[in-house]
Amino acid sequence: MKELNLTYITLGGHVELYKYRYLYFMILFAVYILIICCNSTIVCLIYLHNDLHEPMYIFIAALLVNAVLFSTAFYPKLLIDFLSEKQMISYVGCVSQCFLFYSLGCSEFLLLAAMAYDRFVSICKPLQYHTIMTKTNIIIALVSAWLVPACHVLIAVALSANRKLCDFTLKGIFCNNSVQKLQCVRSTILTLYGVVVLFNVEILPVLFILFTYTKILRICYQSSADVRKKAAETCLPHLLVLITFSCMIITDVIMVRLESNIPKIVCLIMSLQVIVCHPLFNPLIYGLKMKEISKHFKKLFCQVKGKGFVKN
Repeated sequence: MKELNLTYITLGGHVELYKYRYLYFMILFAVYILIICCNSTIVCLIYLHNDLHEPMYIFIAALLVNAVLFSTAFYPKLLIDFLSEKQMISYVGCVSQCFLFYSLGCSEFLLLAAMAYDRFVSICKPLQYHTIMTKTNIIIALVSAWLVPACHVLIAVALSANRKLCDFTLKGIFCNNSVQKLQCVRSTILTLYGVVVLFNVEILPVLFILFTYTKILRICYQSSADVRKKAAETCLPHLLVLITFSCMIITDVIMVRLESNIPKIVCLIMSLQVIVCHPLFNPLIYGLKMKEISKHFKKLFCQVKGKGFVKN
């Protein structure tokens, strides 16, 4: 048992799981399928239609793929836990989940920053757009958006992976920075490095996004109604996604800092909000608000509906 305690962590954030386990399972399973279907449908539409092979839509596809990867890091384990007698995870698995949570989460900010720059060049420097937003630059932006956060977070994981644990019960339903509270001694180096990571891959991209959209708004104010309309159609969805994702990150910070002072049911709701709302919100925003994607989505829906009527 001692060896088991040293190796495994109990996930103690579930509320009355013995009573509602099948309800939890059915709801979260339906949400997971919905996340995969909604995000994958829009990614496929972007892949299949040549008029969507533009930098803006490529970045949107990357953002939606990121949402699917983020969800897949948590939902299968959650679904297994709902049907298990004991909700446990190995320490290695917990650290891995932590790595995926923060590396994919930070990738979202960098992808949004790349999208903001794309809109900035399109609206503020239209004549230079195809010179700046080349295929090579797009690939570099995409690779950097996933690789830079992964390298940052990997160092933090390496610093904390071998630290001795004095507690083996995590007050959550998945692993995040709360796992540091299980360590016998909190590392000052790790805390300082966490601030560096926060600044490099979250605060800096957000400041860059705000800077670019300020420039865009300034140009739009001085331009025609058509330019303002174009800017609103393409920039508003990105801003909405940034706001919702920032709320998700703030929720995670609150949970980590004030976990012991928050009722268990509130912690559960906040945890579910982190992994449910944003992955579903992205495809809804881009599917409904982006004119070209919405047009192809409506065509697909009409085709599916038409085939259904023919079969009947």
